[in-house]
Amino acid sequence: MPPRRTTPKGYENARKLRKELTPAERKLWAYLRGNKLGVNFRRQYAVGNYIADFCSPKAKLIIELDGSQHLEQQAYDTERTKYLEAQGYKVIRFWNNQIMNDLNGVILAITFAIEEIKKGNAK
Repeated sequence: MPPRRTTPKGYENARKLRKELTPAERKLWAYLRGNKLGVNFRRQYAVGNYIADFCSPKAKLIIELDGSQHLEQQAYDTERTKYLEAQGYKVIRFWNNQIMNDLNGVILAITFAIEEIKKGNAK
């Protein structure tokens, strides 16, 4: 049996967050769900002590959406990103206003990241 990604409390918190998406998360999820970009994404995906906003476990890609509260927690975000990268994930971040005002640009950046990961895996 493979090791657990997180604790039972981590899974519980992720379930709770899936029911309470922000407007930006809801808008991006409409584009990420259903394998539309060629990889499957999950929302509010627990990894260790952290919960990623969106994750493609197979592609090892995590997408984080940041609101204004992230201005005060840059050290925490840096630590979190280092942990997730140490688990083999590529982490990309977008501000909520980017999702709301330039969704096409965000989707293009995500598509580019997926292609880069695929190229890296093909080597």
